[in-house]
Amino acid sequence: MSYLIRNAFIVNEGSKTKGCLLIEDGIIKAILPADFVIPDENTKVIHADGKYVLPGIIDDHVHFREPGLTHKGDMESESKAAVAGGITSIMEMPNTVPQTTSKKAIEDKIRIAYDHCLCNFSFYLAATNDNISEILNADIKKICGVKIFMGSSTGNMLVDNKMTLVSLFAESPLLIAVHAEDEQLIKSNLLMLKESYGENIDCKYHPIIRSAEACYRSSSFAIELAEKFNTRLHVMHLSSTKEIGLFSNTVDIHKKRITSEACIIHLVCDDSMYGRMGNLMKVNPAVKSLSDRDGLLKGLNDGYIDVISTDHAPHTLEEKSKAYLQAPSGAPMVQHSLPAMMDFVLQGKMSVENLVYKMCHNPAIIYGIEKRGFIREGYYADLVVVDTVSPSKVQKENILYKCKWSPLEGHVFNCSITHTMINGKLVFDHGLINTCEKGKLLTFNR
Repeated sequence: MSYLIRNAFIVNEGSKTKGCLLIEDGIIKAILPADFVIPDENTKVIHADGKYVLPGIIDDHVHFREPGLTHKGDMESESKAAVAGGITSIMEMPNTVPQTTSKKAIEDKIRIAYDHCLCNFSFYLAATNDNISEILNADIKKICGVKIFMGSSTGNMLVDNKMTLVSLFAESPLLIAVHAEDEQLIKSNLLMLKESYGENIDCKYHPIIRSAEACYRSSSFAIELAEKFNTRLHVMHLSSTKEIGLFSNTVDIHKKRITSEACIIHLVCDDSMYGRMGNLMKVNPAVKSLSDRDGLLKGLNDGYIDVISTDHAPHTLEEKSKAYLQAPSGAPMVQHSLPAMMDFVLQGKMSVENLVYKMCHNPAIIYGIEKRGFIREGYYADLVVVDTVSPSKVQKENILYKCKWSPLEGHVFNCSITHTMINGKLVFDHGLINTCEKGKLLTFNR
């Protein structure tokens, strides 16, 4: 089917212009003037008068929990939430069961995704202390990157052998994405608090245990290795202002060898909220101070931070209701990441053009994704329509995550997502989700 998106504000490559988009055979056929006449009766028209049309959001950091952890989430449930939030492509993390540490594990996930994932997809290959041969033989056209946990998190995939890290940074044919927290400092901080509180540690101490210094030390070490070996490094989920100074805002994104991202929860929450939210806000790295939160937004606006992602990581409410030391870290976010960032836009704290760079263009450039992330003729029609005058409220009955909760429950966004198009197919339309359409495997220009 052909589509015409009419009379929209098209936000793309630093500009916002009124126009129409003609989509044929899954591809953006033409970018046209706002008064373009409908070509024929077989073209379905999406009236987007006064609404924004953005490239589909690319989230380079999600945990969809399949295989092995499907009581928390699965490819179908979490991709439904993603497309409802305007996300058209995801890159999924390797701490599933089994862990994604081999070519076979990657292939098994791809098969599941073809059958169940509504958005486009790719999967990280995890580094361990002893699987470097798998990484050296990885298909660089079909795998988004290598994930290294330099600090322990859900799934216990810590890589702590220094010689292994040196070999990975020296030899990896793929981008290396790191979870950077210094494990020894975390353990020391935890031991100090256990001496005072035993096992009854309050969640408010999470940012003291997983401190800004722990993040800084690990990020610094990763950058030191990357600079030594000219590694393509992406440091995930910055959580403190201290880390921002490690990165450059003067290098063209096409030429940057070391890039970084910030996650939604670190941009919208701060440590004053632990008393109200408790373990629902327990994520790794920890949500830190108000000044850290504001510093991350400034880092995005000033060009030090390149990407906005979610680190979408669902857990059941039962798991989150356990005592702090037993409760898992992570929070679901894909359904609400674009509305959360659009709130910043509508509050005048960020431009919509910069939002599109951080959530669409830059992920496509950094990973080398083929024909996505931009509104260009000949590119896949991955698009999202945003209504900036119709508010939307996060309520239990409209939460699509399998875990059925959100740390943002009760919040009213100043916008709503009306349409999400993936590969030229209308997958989300005013709350209705077309589950018959499935996403495609992302490919990379390397």
